[in-house]
Amino acid sequence: MLQRVHSSYISRIAAVISVIMLTFLTANAQQGRKKVVMTVAPDTIPLFRGIAVSTDLVGPAQLAFGSYGQYQAAMRVNLKDKWFPIIELGIGKANAEDVTTKLTYKSTAPYGRIGMDWNLSKNKHDIYRVYGGFRYGYTSFKYDVNSPGIVDPIWGDKTDFNAKDVSCTYHWLEAVFTIDAKIFGPVRMGWSMRYKRRLFHTHGDIGEAWYVPGYGKSGNSRLGGEFNITFEL
Repeated sequence: MLQRVHSSYISRIAAVISVIMLTFLTANAQQGRKKVVMTVAPDTIPLFRGIAVSTDLVGPAQLAFGSYGQYQAAMRVNLKDKWFPIIELGIGKANAEDVTTKLTYKSTAPYGRIGMDWNLSKNKHDIYRVYGGFRYGYTSFKYDVNSPGIVDPIWGDKTDFNAKDVSCTYHWLEAVFTIDAKIFGPVRMGWSMRYKRRLFHTHGDIGEAWYVPGYGKSGNSRLGGEFNITFEL
């Protein structure tokens, strides 16, 4: 009987000690977890990272093999490899002739765009970059239209149709998606896809201009593309 009481007493003491130890260990574990603090290394990249100049190769190719195109140069500022304010300037040209009507269209004028690109890459400091951005574009230009004559289908009379220095203005927006990569040294190369949307414009009495410098063929919206060579300074 005494032995049984003694064994029961020892069991109770062991149970109490187990509870105390479990409580102590749980408290220590919680305290240890509280001491674990996740720290993020600060971004030590300076705000100003340099300037880059670029040129488009698609526009000159359009002029060489087609009836319109442009020469373009751009300058952008690199802010922390994240934000890229940019300005684009160029000269657009058109010298087109309709093979059926013999109607010719000619225009040469400057244009400009201003906007911003954002680096969408997960690693902002990688040699590869993916950009999303926008541009606001504007041009004021003149064009000439000439025709050897339009024959009246009923009376057979021939009427000359000519217009010179027809003044126009054009405002538009562009949504831009670009991919480029460092090739060697300061040289980068990449593609730029653009969706263009006309905002508002003015045109002469004879109607819409066939070609708009910096925009392309006139219309409410259109897709375009560029292939750029960039030099980072």
